[in-house]
Amino acid sequence: MREQALFDKIDLHLIRVLHTVLTERSVSRAALRLGMYQPAVSASLKRLRELAGDPLLVRSGSGMVPTDAGLRMIDPSASILRAAEMLFSEARGFEPQTSTHTFRVAASDYLDPLFLPRLLTGVKSNAPHCGFEIHPLSAHADYSAQLADGQLDIVIGNWLKPPPDLHIGELFTDEVVCLVSREHPAVRRGWSAEDWLESEHIAPTPTFPGARGVIDDHLDSLGLARNITARCPHFGLIPRMVAASLLVLTTGRQFCERFTDHLPVTVLPCPIPFPALAYYQLWHERSHTSAAGKWLRERAKAVAASLKKE
Repeated sequence: MREQALFDKIDLHLIRVLHTVLTERSVSRAALRLGMYQPAVSASLKRLRELAGDPLLVRSGSGMVPTDAGLRMIDPSASILRAAEMLFSEARGFEPQTSTHTFRVAASDYLDPLFLPRLLTGVKSNAPHCGFEIHPLSAHADYSAQLADGQLDIVIGNWLKPPPDLHIGELFTDEVVCLVSREHPAVRRGWSAEDWLESEHIAPTPTFPGARGVIDDHLDSLGLARNITARCPHFGLIPRMVAASLLVLTTGRQFCERFTDHLPVTVLPCPIPFPALAYYQLWHERSHTSAAGKWLRERAKAVAASLKKE
């Protein structure tokens, strides 16, 4: 009887607050993610502490960490939320005009700079009550695990060898070219492979020590290395750095050509041949048959197709 009385005091909203507070490790961040006022989250956390007989989240230095009991609750609470989402959303199907589903997308900023804005606009215009969250691909993110436990719906980026344990959908391929300032000497006199290798290159900051992107992986396979003298973690800022220097950015044509009309930069062929860059969306078996997941993936395919035509 005691267990039944305890169960009667727990509702799905309380489970959502529990999981969000424990994963965010912050009442204020949890409130933002849940769209609630902070006092309401604090009140729910107080109820949870009383039900658990444990503080669940305690202060550690300048932040907060889950207790042992709190850590043990993260996976079960995530499972309950996933089951509830599937129970109701799949029974109804996905109705964009009325759904309140939140889509979560992790993406590389090497993408065409118009891709994510158009994807968000397309989702919000067709599913006005749905949320949309964009997450970066970082060294600390285990996106395979995040796809598996429902923290992400899709991951978008480019890989030489996409992970074999995930579903893969190709979005577009892109030619590898170079973006340089209009004042770069190669604009006037051209360049050889040796000239290109010896030029000063700018590249994204590695996601972890020793990591290489697809450009440097290919060069390494040829026994070559370029002269990287600058790195930046924010790919979208690099074209402005190129415009004001003699740095060379080597990446996809579709990305580069978005900047030639409003920055003093130009696109040059790369004197070393590269295989085309292939951009994919990845998703987990968990959401493979989800109506909402299928709808989002179709939106991503449609945006990619529209950009290729421009």
